Amino acid sequence: MKGWKNPILLILGIGISNIGNWIYFVAINLLVLKLTGSAAAIAGLFIIRPLAILLTNTWAGSVIDRVNKRKLMIYIDIIRGVSIAVIPLFTSLIPIYIIMFLTNVAGAFFGPTSETYITKLIPAEKRKRFNSMFSFATSGAMLIGPSVSGLLIMYGSINTSIYVNAVTFFFCAAAIYFLPDVDGNQGKEQYRDRITVKMISNDWKAVIDFGRTAVGFMLVFLIFQFIMLISFALDSQEVTFIQQVVGLSEKNYGLLVSLTGAGYVAGSFAVASLANRLSVKLLIGMGSFLSVAGYVMFYIASSGTVPLAVIGFIIIGFFSPFSFTGYTTFFQNNVPVDLMGRFSSAFAFFQAILQIVLTLLLGYLAEALHLQTVSIVFAVIALLLAAFLTLVVFMQSKQNLFVLDAETNLTEKG
Repeated sequence: MKGWKNPILLILGIGISNIGNWIYFVAINLLVLKLTGSAAAIAGLFIIRPLAILLTNTWAGSVIDRVNKRKLMIYIDIIRGVSIAVIPLFTSLIPIYIIMFLTNVAGAFFGPTSETYITKLIPAEKRKRFNSMFSFATSGAMLIGPSVSGLLIMYGSINTSIYVNAVTFFFCAAAIYFLPDVDGNQGKEQYRDRITVKMISNDWKAVIDFGRTAVGFMLVFLIFQFIMLISFALDSQEVTFIQQVVGLSEKNYGLLVSLTGAGYVAGSFAVASLANRLSVKLLIGMGSFLSVAGYVMFYIASSGTVPLAVIGFIIIGFFSPFSFTGYTTFFQNNVPVDLMGRFSSAFAFFQAILQIVLTLLLGYLAEALHLQTVSIVFAVIALLLAAFLTLVVFMQSKQNLFVLDAETNLTEKG
C-alpha cells in the first residue's frame, strides 16, 4: 500500500462525511414528512439542490479552477457543518428549506472541487483502484448511515441525527487539512484575478470548444447523466412509494435502505477486488444496465411483494459501484484537469434544470395518475437508455476513451 497514505486519508474524511449525509438523509425526510405529511414537501427536498446549483454553477467553475482546491474544500465543510447544526432550532418548513438551500449552495462547489483535487492527487495508474475503494467507502456509508440514524432516532431524536451530521463535516474538514496542497502557489493568488462576466463567458466557451472536440466522450457522458437524472427523480418519490404502495413502516424503510447499503458494500468489494481485471467499458455498461434493472424490479413491487422490492434494492446497491467506478475513471481520464472545475460546473447547471423538470413532472404525474405506474414508466425509460449506453461504449472506435494510458503502456510492455 506504498503511496496510499494520502488517498486513504481523503477516503476516510469524505467517507465519514458521507455517513453523516445518510444519517441526515433519513432524518430530514422523516422530519419534513412529520411536519407536513406531504409527498410534495418531500419532493421539495430533492429540488433544493438543483436550485442551488442553478444559482451558483454558471460561475462556480471559474472560481474552482482558479483557487486552492484543498482550502476551498475545508471552508465548504466548515460552512456546511455550521449550517446543518442550526436546523434543529427551527420547527417550520420554510426556514429549514432556506438553510438547506444555503448548505447546498456551498455543496455545489464541493463536488467539482473534489473531482479536480482527486484527479491531481491520484496518479492515472491508481485511479481505477482508488475509485473502487472510494466506492467501497461510499457503500459503507450507505449501510452504516441509515442504521445509525435509526438508532439515534430510536434512542434519541431526529435532531440528534442532524447534529451528528454536522460533526462529520467538521471531521472531513480536519482530514482534508492534513492532505497535501496540489495547487502550489495558486492559493496565494486566488483573489488576484477578479471574476468578471467576460472571464465567465470565456470559460463557458472553453467548455463548449472541448465538447466539440470530444464527441465520443460527450455522447457517453450525456447518456450516463440522463440515466442518473431519471434515477434521482425516482428517488424523490422513494419514501412515499415504500409507505403507500409497498406498505412498509418508517423503521422498515430504514432497514430497506440499509439492505441497499449492504448490496453496495458487496458490489464495492467486488469492484475493488477486480478493478484491475475489469475494463472501464464493462464497468460503465454492465453497471449502468443492471443497477437500473434493479429500479424496474423495485417499482414493479407492491403490497404483498415486499421480497421483490428488497431484491430490487439489493441489485441497485450491488451494481451501482460498478457504474460509479467506471464512469468516474472515464471522466478523470478524458477531461483536462485544468478545465475540470468549469466543465463539471457548467454541465451541473443544465443537469439541475433537467432534474427540477423531471422531479416535478414525476411528482405531478404521480398525483394525477398512479405513483406505481408512472415510476415503472420512468424506470423502463432509464433501462432503455442504459441498454443504448452499453451498446455505445462497446462500439466506440476510440478505444483509449475507456482504457487508462498506464494500462495501455503496461500491455505494450508485456
